[in-house]
Amino acid sequence: MKFLFVISLFLTSLTLASAAPSKPAAGLHQWSKRQTNTVSKPDGRLFNINGTTQYFAGTNAWWLSYLTSDQDVDTVMSEIAATQLKVVRVWAFGSVNSIPQAGTVYFQILNSTGSYLNTGADGLARLDAVVASAETHGIQLVLPFTNNWSDLGGIPSYNAAFGDNATSWYTSAPSQAAYRSYIEAIVNRYKNSSAIFAWELCNEPRCQGCATSVITNWAANTSSYIKSLDGAHMVTLGDEGWFAPADGIGDGSYAYGGDVGVDFTANLKIDTLDYGTFHLYPDSWGYNYTWGSTWIEEHDQVGSQIGKPVVLEEYGTPFPHNHTGTEAPWQTTVVNATQVAYDSFWQFATINLTSGSQYDVNSIWYNDTEYTVLARQHAADMLAKKVA
Repeated sequence: MKFLFVISLFLTSLTLASAAPSKPAAGLHQWSKRQTNTVSKPDGRLFNINGTTQYFAGTNAWWLSYLTSDQDVDTVMSEIAATQLKVVRVWAFGSVNSIPQAGTVYFQILNSTGSYLNTGADGLARLDAVVASAETHGIQLVLPFTNNWSDLGGIPSYNAAFGDNATSWYTSAPSQAAYRSYIEAIVNRYKNSSAIFAWELCNEPRCQGCATSVITNWAANTSSYIKSLDGAHMVTLGDEGWFAPADGIGDGSYAYGGDVGVDFTANLKIDTLDYGTFHLYPDSWGYNYTWGSTWIEEHDQVGSQIGKPVVLEEYGTPFPHNHTGTEAPWQTTVVNATQVAYDSFWQFATINLTSGSQYDVNSIWYNDTEYTVLARQHAADMLAKKVA
């Protein structure tokens, strides 16, 4: 989701000392020498977590790694666990081109000389807190390494450092070297944690006007590199699920035309990608809401043909729409008409924080009426769904 910050990054309430950046190779975290037997893996069209294969529901909470209070992180994780949501997608990126003002959380500095980590209290210590809390509460994490959009740096911050653009980034030697340096640091930091569900290449990668082979080749090469660092955990792309004309699906309109350089079918066939992702925002894409169920079924059919799990990784409808009225039918399609392994609504929100608030127009607020239907009941329905 190309989200807008409707508030400042809720970081102004605390002032943290900015740590000097270090090269990614510097220092090993507490997880680096620990081994875990809890590894999530594909099991046919579904996933097996800690020995159990089942359908389940999840959510997105990108902002968890930007909360400045460990207690707030634990509050969120406990609320998610109480809802029976199994997987949470949290941003594992945050790049800047120069050291920001004190109190700003960031993980990486990018400049013409390369990629440097901020491992301090206002850096990866925040992501450490998320991983530790997820372990405590039995939550699995999907961790994307960068963002197509400029929010929290993303690909544009690489372009600013190395002189690339939105399309050249995927084949730029300096950008990809810095990106892989960051991947190496994050994977090696957390690969022995029991909380890792999957590594994700990018949030919503696009290459506007490019041949779809550009992203397919990049995804194949990058996922293979990640597997060389960590062969135990799953890897996924993080794309929106666009189809290309070669797929023979749809009417050739925006979601099916290949204009953004993504071919869901070709990407799902990559050996080193363990499952496919797709997103659903009809309001932003020019489709009606009932089309959403068609979109879900089309991706399920491709997953069935290829024999891999597919995940409805993000979906939402903006205010003033009735979230339950628009999104519950999609959830019904997931439960009753597909083998979609899990789905994650965008996004979880709660008022029970001390270090600020987070929300956007798609948020589903903990324990309100919509949450009861779209989170609690849906999570229960997915867990109760029979595994064939």
